[in-house]
Amino acid sequence: MFQIRSVVGFLIVANVIGFGLQQLFPETMLFNFALWPWGEFHDGDITVGFKPWQLFTSGFLHGNLPHIALNMFALYQFGGDVERVMGSRAFAWLYGASVLTGSIVQLIVVSMHTSDGIVPTLGASGGVFGVLLAFGMLFPRRRVMLLIPPIPMPAWVLVAGYGALELMQGVFGTQQGVAHFAHLGGMLGAFIVLFTMGRQTLRRARQIY
Repeated sequence: MFQIRSVVGFLIVANVIGFGLQQLFPETMLFNFALWPWGEFHDGDITVGFKPWQLFTSGFLHGNLPHIALNMFALYQFGGDVERVMGSRAFAWLYGASVLTGSIVQLIVVSMHTSDGIVPTLGASGGVFGVLLAFGMLFPRRRVMLLIPPIPMPAWVLVAGYGALELMQGVFGTQQGVAHFAHLGGMLGAFIVLFTMGRQTLRRARQIY
C-alpha cells in the first residue's frame, strides 16, 4: 500500500514535485539542478557546469514522463519491502548513498568524455538501482517477474543480470543516452551501506520473509 509517511512515499512525491517544477521552469531546473560535467561550459549567454548540490538534485529530475513513471514504479515495487526490513532511517541512508555514488561515478565518466558533447545527467535511477540491489541481497530467493518479457526468476538472478547488462552497455556504449555508470554507481552505494550494517539486516530479512 502506498503511504506518503514512508520514505518510499516521500521520495515518490518529491520526484513528482521535481518533475512538475521542470514543466514550469524547464531551463532553470535543467541548468542549475541537473548533473553537468566538471568545469564550466558556455553557449552564448548561457553558462552551465558542475555544482556540488547537483550530486543530489539531479536524482529528482527526469527527462520525460515514461522516464519518471518507470523509475517510480520500480521504487514502489521494490522499495517498500526493503524499507520495512531496514527501517526508514537506514533505508533513507541507503537511497541517499546510492544517489550520491551513482552521481559521482557518472560525473567522473562524463567529465572524461566532454569532447563527445556536453550533456547533463538526470533521473532517480542511481537510487532505484541501489534499492534493486538491496532487494536482491535481502530477498535473494523471492520470485520476481520481468515486464518485458514476462519471465519469473529469483531476485538475485534479476539483480545480477541487470548489473552485468549495465556494465556491458556502459563499456561498449550499446545504448546511448542512458546513464549506465550512474546505475552501477548506485548499486555500489547500496552495497557499501549494506556491508557496513553487517549480517544483522540480512538475518532480519530472512526472519520476516
